[in-house]
Amino acid sequence: MADTVERIGRIGIVVLGILVGALAGWYVFIRLSGSVADLLGVLLVIGTIGAAGRAAGGLGGRLFPGYNVAEVAVEGPITRDGGGPLPNQPGGTPADDIVDQIERADEDTSADALLLKLNTPGGEVVPSDDIRQAAMEFDGPTIAYATDLCASGGYWIASGCDAFWARDASIVGSIGVILSQVTAEGFLEKAGLTYEGIKAGEYKDSLTALKDLEDDERAYLQGIADDFYDHFVDRVAEGRDLDPAEIRKTEARIYVGEEAHDLGLVDELGDRDDVETRLEDDLGEPVSVEEFEPDRGIADRIQMGGARIAYAFGAGVASVLGADRVPRFEA
Repeated sequence: MADTVERIGRIGIVVLGILVGALAGWYVFIRLSGSVADLLGVLLVIGTIGAAGRAAGGLGGRLFPGYNVAEVAVEGPITRDGGGPLPNQPGGTPADDIVDQIERADEDTSADALLLKLNTPGGEVVPSDDIRQAAMEFDGPTIAYATDLCASGGYWIASGCDAFWARDASIVGSIGVILSQVTAEGFLEKAGLTYEGIKAGEYKDSLTALKDLEDDERAYLQGIADDFYDHFVDRVAEGRDLDPAEIRKTEARIYVGEEAHDLGLVDELGDRDDVETRLEDDLGEPVSVEEFEPDRGIADRIQMGGARIAYAFGAGVASVLGADRVPRFEA
């Protein structure tokens, strides 16, 4: 009954908007313009009707939204800027955009629950934690739902939701941290080249690709990775109500959905319909889902499209030898 009332309300607002636009267009462009401008007036009236209809449709959507669950997708590598692991490689949605979508859903009085769709191999630690924190702050039930893959940083995010669902064949887990790079010291030696770094600070060039790691540098970086890992385990243990020792026993393995469920890494197994049925039980009413998307301008859309085209033609691969890089720990 409520859905019928909302649909009638939206239709009524659109019809009313079109009538108002038609009347205003006729009066301004025909009645006031005189017979000389009649033909042009008709065209302007049509344009005014279309604009009024679109505006009324937007207003109707806000007054009678017709949804009570907001869906936000986390797809592809999780990074601050949305880029892939290679320069200019198309990646996923920037983490800040995902946080913004969740916050907009939280401010939307129509969104009583949050459905977080996850299909990601993971990514950078801090952006993953930002998304997790935004989901935890959502005022209402939150369900994370893994489609194909929810690993590492994706699992970090899922651990902050009230419930975590996966498919039988979903890949879940990889609770661990990695820092990796390719070194080229052997290649330089064969080419008759040597690396000489002038630095201030003993470990400033620990991650240069032009030399192999020294033992003390390796120990220094391992300590940072261990700290991040401890943080990851604590986050999962807190969010999933699991024993930290049991989480460490996984040794960053990945699991198929059914095995992940047996280990307590997943609450329930099921498809999208099953998830919506659970939400109906939580909300006590039929569920209608609205997908929240990044609020991008036309310039951003053109830029993203250009990046994807450039990468498709091989322009995304660039040399990074000699770059002064900040360590990028990934979960």
